Amino acid sequence: MTAMTRSKAGPGHVATPQMAAYYARRAEEGVGLILTESTAVNALGDGFPDAPRLETAEQAASWRQVTDAVHGAGGRIFSQLLHCGRISHPDYTDGRQPVSSTGVAASGVNRRNGKSYPAPRMLSTGEIDDIIHQFLRAAAAALESGFDGIELHLAHGYLADQFLDGRINDRTDRYGGTVENRCRFALELVEAAIRECGAPHVMVRVSPSRWMGGLYDWPDLEPMLDYLIPSLDATGLRQLDISCARADYDETSGRVVRMVRPLWPHLLTAGASLQLAQAQAEVESGLLDMVTYGRFLIANPDLVDRFVSGRPLEPYDVTMLETLE
Repeated sequence: MTAMTRSKAGPGHVATPQMAAYYARRAEEGVGLILTESTAVNALGDGFPDAPRLETAEQAASWRQVTDAVHGAGGRIFSQLLHCGRISHPDYTDGRQPVSSTGVAASGVNRRNGKSYPAPRMLSTGEIDDIIHQFLRAAAAALESGFDGIELHLAHGYLADQFLDGRINDRTDRYGGTVENRCRFALELVEAAIRECGAPHVMVRVSPSRWMGGLYDWPDLEPMLDYLIPSLDATGLRQLDISCARADYDETSGRVVRMVRPLWPHLLTAGASLQLAQAQAEVESGLLDMVTYGRFLIANPDLVDRFVSGRPLEPYDVTMLETLE
């Protein structure tokens, strides 16, 4: 089950009994691995209304009910850790100015509050270590709260992606300019997380190609992948998630999977509501080791049984997000 933002956290950005029931049901229905909704590593990294965080002791303790429920149902669960960077608004950062690799505001409006994205504050070189430590603190809290691992969200235009993408990253220090410099923050973060948590407990999400107001790739897609993917391997990472944002699999994630697989001999997962036959073909061909599902699991909590039995799937409707099921 892929990570899907739900905005269902309780006051204080804590996990709730309703969230525990929601995730437990997917485990009960046969989902083997669940990735939680994006969970901000601190207030400044938040970007959504009523989103969960993993910063305070209270927030960390609240997730225990979720992990216990999922484990009791026979599943495993990773916490997806996020820092939104400039894709945020002071409405969601406790009034603070968002930060980024750049001082240039994102175009468009925040789809949650309808307000223009404000100009972020460019992080100083020294502050980048602080961001990494915030991720590590959240990662340690996640494992203490019973999670089987974490997924570092380095995708979808959020903070790490704001370093990777040369159209956004306009820095002149060692975190900007060349492909190697733009990858530095992501690689330092992954390496530190593996030291903190151990490689079996760390997954990374990237989205080199995605639909976000327009279909686009990283501007130097092939050189980026040729450097980033082997470098992720060298950190000791063994679990990689190729994701997209509201996009067709064949045009985005599926195309990138075919570029990444020759460079990545370890566990590779991707998907975008694939039909069963296509998902099976991706696995049997060796392109993927696991297939992620999102909207299909919102509309069909019993997706596994439907796949096994051949029963038709219920169509997804956005109003389903308003219910527990």
